Amino acid sequence: MDNIHFPIYSIVLLLTASVLIPLLNIEFKKIKLFLVSVLAIAWLLTLKALLYVYKVGSFTYNFGNWNEAIGVQLLVNEFSAFMSLFILTLSLLILIYSFKDMEHVINNHKLNDYYTLVFILIFSMIGITYTNDLFNMYVFMEILSLTSCSIVSIKNKKETYMSSFRYLVISTIGSLSILFGIAMLYMVTGHLNIGKSYEIISVAWQLFPTNILTAVGFILTGLAIKAAMFPLHVWLPDAHSSAPSASSALLSSLVVKVYIFSAYKILFNVLGETIVNALGIPAFITFFAAMGMIMGSVFAIGQKDIKRVLAYSSVAQLGYIFLGLGLVSTDGLAASMFHIISHGLMKSALFLSAGAIIYYKDKRNINDLDGIGYEMPITMLVFTVAALGMIGIPGINGFMSKIYLSFAVLGADKPIYLILILVSSFLNAIYYLPIIISAFLKESKERKNIMVLDKLPKTMIVPMVILALGSLILGFYPHLIMEAIEKAVPTFLQ
Repeated sequence: MDNIHFPIYSIVLLLTASVLIPLLNIEFKKIKLFLVSVLAIAWLLTLKALLYVYKVGSFTYNFGNWNEAIGVQLLVNEFSAFMSLFILTLSLLILIYSFKDMEHVINNHKLNDYYTLVFILIFSMIGITYTNDLFNMYVFMEILSLTSCSIVSIKNKKETYMSSFRYLVISTIGSLSILFGIAMLYMVTGHLNIGKSYEIISVAWQLFPTNILTAVGFILTGLAIKAAMFPLHVWLPDAHSSAPSASSALLSSLVVKVYIFSAYKILFNVLGETIVNALGIPAFITFFAAMGMIMGSVFAIGQKDIKRVLAYSSVAQLGYIFLGLGLVSTDGLAASMFHIISHGLMKSALFLSAGAIIYYKDKRNINDLDGIGYEMPITMLVFTVAALGMIGIPGINGFMSKIYLSFAVLGADKPIYLILILVSSFLNAIYYLPIIISAFLKESKERKNIMVLDKLPKTMIVPMVILALGSLILGFYPHLIMEAIEKAVPTFLQ
């Protein structure tokens, strides 16, 4: 079997599975095995593709052997293969967790519909990560937007309908902005292929600087909306907090990150570092990233619903990722990518543990969580590890993210951002530590504080524990991921 076909096999497999799920007339227990098997096979295919890239280098795949200037092309390199593996790893863990949780949240007859949407969502994320042409990037984005809204509204409740509709309307504005920007880039370059656009962009920049500036403004605004960059994050808190917990984990840990992957491609693989700096984009991005780091945490402090706390926390954490991107340096981009991985692990653990509390106790208000660490110790230990990682406690991957980002801002001679990172970390502590303290140090209003093991299905506990262990392992051995990231960074910055 030719290794260059492995990425295509994984994409086709995910799409085929999404078609088969609603057609399978078998009991849901057997469908679970089918879903896990499909994602596991896709994961193995992607791992093989990554190892192949490390061995022989990056390669392109032209569908139907059409010329890259007019055909559909995928670029499989150190970045796209590694991030696709990350997407599939987290998706597999969240999928396993979701089985019991979704049975508790929605009617059984809608389960097949939900997992059809989930597989289309994963398919579109992998497509965005691999694609090497702007139009198909946009097509995958539209698929991702529609499925993201759908997995929010699946609960059939007024608040989920309202939040998903708001998400859809705002996301549509972002989509139109991106499409208009891509059309303007096509107008001055004559190409939709990312590689071909890069070859001619320097000439187009000399001839049509205003057009390129306008196009990039539209594209970045659209991506900022979809990636929930402050202050264009207004759809995120309602959507992420009202969605089923598995959907919240997918949205916060993966979906918004994929739009950042698109920003990487637009800025560095289409425009190039020289034009990006000439347009003043770094200053623009770092300013709003810093605002997001602070204001996301400020908004989180005022929340009482645990999932809204986590949703606003995502706005702050996305600020760290955009800050690294805005530095336009090797260290900054590496720190940005590392935090994508770190935040994915930690925020998935937080949303899944919050979902476990809602599943077992039907409690969302943080004032009602006194003593819950004794009734659900594993769940709250997972929450504690991830929350302390968000704060930046040493030994957890969030601390290493902030260390890498701090060195990056100092290397860029911008110490003011180091101060803001410290301030943001302090604000993180303000809203995370009271939850941990209440869980383990306060007396429960319902029962004596006697330690018992969580009465949760193993399919919910195991993924949460794996995510927490992953955060701890990367906290002590960050080089396990950083070595892969250092191989990926040169695909954008030489």
